[in-house]
Amino acid sequence: MSSIRNLVRKATYHDSVHNRSQLPPDSGTEVAIAGRSNAGKSSLINRLCNRKALARTSRTPGRTRQLVFFDLTGDRWLVDLPGYGYARVSGDMQRHWHKLIEQYLDTRQALKGLVIVMDIRHPLKEGDVQLANWAAERHLPCHLVLTKADKLGRGKMLETVRKVQAQCGEGITVQAFSAESGFGLEPLETILAEWFGEQAPDGTP
Repeated sequence: MSSIRNLVRKATYHDSVHNRSQLPPDSGTEVAIAGRSNAGKSSLINRLCNRKALARTSRTPGRTRQLVFFDLTGDRWLVDLPGYGYARVSGDMQRHWHKLIEQYLDTRQALKGLVIVMDIRHPLKEGDVQLANWAAERHLPCHLVLTKADKLGRGKMLETVRKVQAQCGEGITVQAFSAESGFGLEPLETILAEWFGEQAPDGTP
C-alpha cells in the first residue's frame, strides 16, 4: 500500500467528457470534485497533485466545461466536474452541464466520494447545499473544503468551519483549505486516503 500523497502526485490528464457516451468504463475508484465557478476548484487540484497547471485555472469563472478525468493508476481517478452557478453561461449550456453532472452522480458505480469546494467567505450557496443533500440521501461520503482560507484571520476561519459543520448532517466532514499556502492539505489527503484505500499522510492504513 502506497501513501495517498504518492498516488495523487501521479495524476495525469486523461480526457474531457462532454456527453455521457464518452465516459470511460464504470470500474475502479473515482473521487469527484465539485464546486461553484471561481470557488478555487482547479487551484485545489493543482496544490493536491503538486502541479502548477494540471487543472486549468482562470480569472474567468466557468472555464471547466466538461467532466475532466485525471488518471492516477489506471483504475483510480480524480474527476473535475464543471463549475456551477456562473450566470454568464447560456441557459442551454447550464442545462447541459446540470444534466451531465446529474447523470454522472446518479449512475456512476465507481464513484466513492464527493469533494465539494466552496469559497470560505461564501459557503453553502444553493448549489452546494443541493449537492451535499444529494450525497447524504445516497449515503455517498461527502467532504466540504472551504477554500481561500488565507483570506480570513484564524478566528474567523475557525468560526466559519464550525458554523458550516453545524449546518451539515452526520457523515459530512468540513475543513478549511488554502491553495496559496498549502494549509489544510494533510486533512484533505487523509480523507482521500480513506476513499482510495491508501495510507494517510501520517502512515495510517
